[in-house]
Amino acid sequence: METNAYNQKLNRYVLNDQIIYTGFASFKDAEECAQKKGGVLVEVAFKDGNDNPQITQEAGLIEKELHYYVDAGEEYKFIHSSDPGFRKYADELQKIKSRERQDSPDERYFANFEIENAEDPIVVIKNDHFESVTSRERSKYLKHAKVYELGVSLPKS
Repeated sequence: METNAYNQKLNRYVLNDQIIYTGFASFKDAEECAQKKGGVLVEVAFKDGNDNPQITQEAGLIEKELHYYVDAGEEYKFIHSSDPGFRKYADELQKIKSRERQDSPDERYFANFEIENAEDPIVVIKNDHFESVTSRERSKYLKHAKVYELGVSLPKS
């Protein structure tokens, strides 16, 4: 089983004459994998709410040195756990949830622990307001989202 820098399982896809791995924790993680395996970096798109990858260059991940990006229109913003703004949104989300549930200080601490340890959490913002928390994998199945991931391509043997 292949894993990324955080020991999370990588996704493996077979496309025509190549094998594509996605799910890297960072751009650097993907670069290291490509060097180690003798592969090349590629950008992979998941569109129309499915898990069928397409090789593309639409989001410019390689040029921008990004490992993940979601385009769901102007009203939505997806903030990945590796993004600089994630901590701010996660903290605000936990404060809102704690107030709604009227948690004790101990419960607030554990609630914050939950979001930090969720599987590859992503905060979804709609029109500058919190919408939800999802995972990187589930973001592929949102109706109008175009999910772009950095991948490593290897020749199919």
